Amino acid sequence: MHRRKFLTTAAIGGAGASALAAPAIAQSTPQVKWRCTSSFPQSLDTIYGGAVDVAQYVREATDGAFDIQVFAGGEIVPGLQAADAVQNGTVEMCHTAAYYYVGKSPTWALGAVIPYGLNNRGMNAWLYYGGGIDLLNKFYNAQGLQYLPAGNTGTQMGGWFRQEIGSLDDMSGLQMRIAGLAGQIMEQIGVVPQQIAGGDIYPALERGTIDAAEWIGPYDDEKLGFYQVAPYYYYPGWWEGNLTLNVFVGQEAWNGLPDTYKSLLSTACSAANTAMMAEYDYKNPTALRSLVQQGAQLRAFPDDVLNATYDAALSLYSDLRGSADGWSEIYDSMMAFQAEHFLWQQVAEQNFARFMQMKQSNGQLPAQISGAGAVGGSAN
Repeated sequence: MHRRKFLTTAAIGGAGASALAAPAIAQSTPQVKWRCTSSFPQSLDTIYGGAVDVAQYVREATDGAFDIQVFAGGEIVPGLQAADAVQNGTVEMCHTAAYYYVGKSPTWALGAVIPYGLNNRGMNAWLYYGGGIDLLNKFYNAQGLQYLPAGNTGTQMGGWFRQEIGSLDDMSGLQMRIAGLAGQIMEQIGVVPQQIAGGDIYPALERGTIDAAEWIGPYDDEKLGFYQVAPYYYYPGWWEGNLTLNVFVGQEAWNGLPDTYKSLLSTACSAANTAMMAEYDYKNPTALRSLVQQGAQLRAFPDDVLNATYDAALSLYSDLRGSADGWSEIYDSMMAFQAEHFLWQQVAEQNFARFMQMKQSNGQLPAQISGAGAVGGSAN
């Protein structure tokens, strides 16, 4: 099944209405036409495609009665103003990353990802089964928005640097495009953070306006061509163990939907969430090999960078407990679950990975990427 072909009866069944066929739904529900502004350019087909998928699923399941038209970042409003456009009623819905709006309150970031937080599997478990969506909507509803997870990139790369990073000292003074709370943490170790929309990163790197930039991972990064102007590709993206993309719906628009449509939109967003992660997992390995073949130099962040940023993250979270609106309740829930999730990963996931590495070292699996800057190399 093509990922954009949303089987109507299965989708509605997952939402608790499996007895209804598509024609019955279309006949018994009103015509609804919405506009959705994305934070992303169309050229990034995977991340932009999350909104397209949601719209397609809903349109097919209602025989066109619920029609959502998707606009790329910049077509209605700039990409980083997508949530603002929903809040002020310019559009009914947007597809974005909630951490773009930490300038409003740091608590916004918790709906996307926080540095040294959950990976994508942990985030989804907490969102869908740990009460995360309800806790987040307690916060976002107060901002006039309904929050729905609608995509995930998985753990990201650590970004592109024009110069090699040999130690923590080399981070001082760097102008770096980096979003969310990660920018505040980077600032504590001497980096000068810049928030720039995805389509504007390449020219800023090329002109030397910035010295480094993080985006997502190999597939999207190759499309944007960063390796041509900043050859050092660092890992891991400690600030994004996952990135949950989300839909924001204006509260008035959400409340005006029939319950059937609310359920269907939630189910469509959940399907897009799963599909995006699968697509990235499929495309990133090939793209990583391609980037290395084109000259990208893979490097691990030095240990002193990781240690310093981890300490800075914990310090920031401690400060936010007493100041940020709604932070403590959501953060405490997320971290309590992270402790349990990490325990499970140690038992199962990490030991499985250790076994597979042993097989690789014995020549029973393909070798790591070879050549200059091979995986496993270090800047130390």
